[in-house]
Amino acid sequence: MRAQRGNLGVLSEIKKMLSCVILTKNEEQNIEDCIKSASWCDELIVIDDYSKDKTVEIAKRLGAKVFRRELNSDFAGQHNYGLDRVKGDWALFIHADERVPAELATEIKSEVQALFHPGGGTDTTPSGFFLKRVDSLWGQTLKHGETGNTRILRLARKGAGRWERKIHETWNIKGETRTLNTPLLHYPHQTIEEFLTDVNFYSTIHAEENKKEGKRGNLFKVIFFPVFKFVQNWLFKGGFLDGGAGFIAAFVISFHSFLAWSKLYLEQRHP
Repeated sequence: MRAQRGNLGVLSEIKKMLSCVILTKNEEQNIEDCIKSASWCDELIVIDDYSKDKTVEIAKRLGAKVFRRELNSDFAGQHNYGLDRVKGDWALFIHADERVPAELATEIKSEVQALFHPGGGTDTTPSGFFLKRVDSLWGQTLKHGETGNTRILRLARKGAGRWERKIHETWNIKGETRTLNTPLLHYPHQTIEEFLTDVNFYSTIHAEENKKEGKRGNLFKVIFFPVFKFVQNWLFKGGFLDGGAGFIAAFVISFHSFLAWSKLYLEQRHP
């Protein structure tokens, strides 16, 4: 009986090892489904950029710990702020417009718990896991193009590394990584207006980061980089196989490139 109680104690300890961090900003339409899809995690943390809708109210009602912090156009900073508040040994980052299907939840729990031994120690590898992400745009799953071939590092040991870059942020961790099989589901930009608003916002931050990294804009980049981006996603990566939704996705991605390089080019000419 004593041995059985000891094993139960170990299992209880293992179950408290995983925290989930969700970034939000006026996500009352998404946050409930998002949190429910991650309710199997032992800790739910929401980092909210002072939403003006019911995002915070809904998150608290569903049992999430809510911290409010201004984004200040710095997604890496917002992610690191959340990482610093994680109590678990492992952290999973998802966005409000993403969902963790049951199959992925099972895979994550299996992989993480396998790294913990009854003696309380952990394996040294891996330090993190890449997730495949599948986009669904206006009811259609995108299987091709840039959005149909996304692989992002979102699950890692808490102390394995920090998030870097204000936009298109990456979790730069040390150690071995693996890729999980079951995809994370993504439901972005469910209206054209939202799509264009987001692209305009993200392209401004991207232009600022390009400048910080010493990159320079010119007419060649403004004109031809977006064209190349569209041809790459629509033709070479098979975006045309996703029909109209694939065309719009490829077009808006290239439009993002156009805006980012145009804003950098104009800022250099008229600082």
